[in-house]
Amino acid sequence: MGKSTVAKLLAARLGFLYLDTGALYRAIAWKVLQAQIQPTDQERVTTLLSTTSLHMQFHNGAMQVLVDGRDVTGELRTPTVTGTASIVSALPDVREWLLPVQRQIAERGSVVAEGRDIGTKVFPAAAVKFFLDADTTVRAERRHRELVAAGHAGAIESTYQDLSGRDMRDRNRSIAPLVPAADARPIDTSTLNVEQVVDRMMAAVSAVL
Repeated sequence: MGKSTVAKLLAARLGFLYLDTGALYRAIAWKVLQAQIQPTDQERVTTLLSTTSLHMQFHNGAMQVLVDGRDVTGELRTPTVTGTASIVSALPDVREWLLPVQRQIAERGSVVAEGRDIGTKVFPAAAVKFFLDADTTVRAERRHRELVAAGHAGAIESTYQDLSGRDMRDRNRSIAPLVPAADARPIDTSTLNVEQVVDRMMAAVSAVL
């Protein structure tokens, strides 16, 4: 169970659009990889952004990501793209470039948005905010099952190391670090299933909206 799974189900229950902001960073990472650019090369990545078209389409509540007119949604969850996304998401120019892209989605209607700086940077005035967390070992097991199901089988130890490394980078980056918003509701999902997590979120949303 990941944040995306929970956010999708919550959006479906509420009848809202679902915005996976992490997919947008993965889309940039995908193009960086296609261009064979080092993700740490901020100058070249910034130049790449100037020639990049990024759009989102929604079909039956599902979000599709198009890069330069190509639907890359099915190519964004590989371990390579995930690792690269964690690096490029720390670049200030990338984060600033994606801000208006993300905020435009909210103009289409009510949104459930999922991402690591949603409540602090992208939508600081959101009516309800949640901060989901779980034990790293539990998260690694969940992620490993997702990778196996998607045909990207690997050692669970590698999945654990990848998650730990990404968390460390995200929490310690100078731009939009991974921290809960002051008014976010924390939920530890370590011992909860998807339905239990969404039930808790629905109760909180119903009390506000």
